[in-house]
Amino acid sequence: MTKKSIIKLEKVWKTYTMGEAEVHALRGIDLDIKEGEFVAIMGPSGSGKSTAMNMVGALDIPTRGRILLDGKDISHLTESALAQVRGKKIGFIFQQFNLLPTLTAQENVMLPMIFQGIDAEERKERAAKLLKMVELGERINHKPTELSGGQQQRVAIARSLANNPEIILADEPTGNLDSKTEATVIDFLKKLHEKEKKTIVLVTHDEEVAKVADRIEHLRDGQIIRTQKNSKRS
Repeated sequence: MTKKSIIKLEKVWKTYTMGEAEVHALRGIDLDIKEGEFVAIMGPSGSGKSTAMNMVGALDIPTRGRILLDGKDISHLTESALAQVRGKKIGFIFQQFNLLPTLTAQENVMLPMIFQGIDAEERKERAAKLLKMVELGERINHKPTELSGGQQQRVAIARSLANNPEIILADEPTGNLDSKTEATVIDFLKKLHEKEKKTIVLVTHDEEVAKVADRIEHLRDGQIIRTQKNSKRS
């Protein structure tokens, strides 16, 4: 059975005006991400991968072209409408963790649920379960400064799952980690894909990290120059 498209970019351009110059960060890219896929977007600095992530994650709208989420065109939504889409459909994992230092691990994971109107008791219960899933059940009352980099990233993974999104978007999630901790975080992403059946979009410049994906989309100068299928994942 053919899997349905969950995110589709059609001839997407993103142009920024800098003084009198126009910079084309994306140049008419087409990208089709199916439900349950694990896709890596890879490219050197300046290739357009961060801009592509913004498009896939409904963080920005294109200058030209269309973005379809579950078949619905979201290319012209207002920022508040995009925020609603993101809150329900997409979970984010960032390189810098982006945890609030004054909140405990549990409170950080609870935060996205507040914006979806989930009551306090359910927020606490769900956050505790998610932290247990990422093997931090004993650390729920620790603040980010009391956790290692790898533990902070696992809190960020738990937070990305707070609203049970269909899509996890991971932006250089191992960029600030040592190789041992990187392997642990990548293993969690693989589990989310294989066991939880999440659609994962991984943005990275690291070829070894990208190898865990089903396929790699190679970007250069704002265009997809090559699609690489990974038949055997490590």
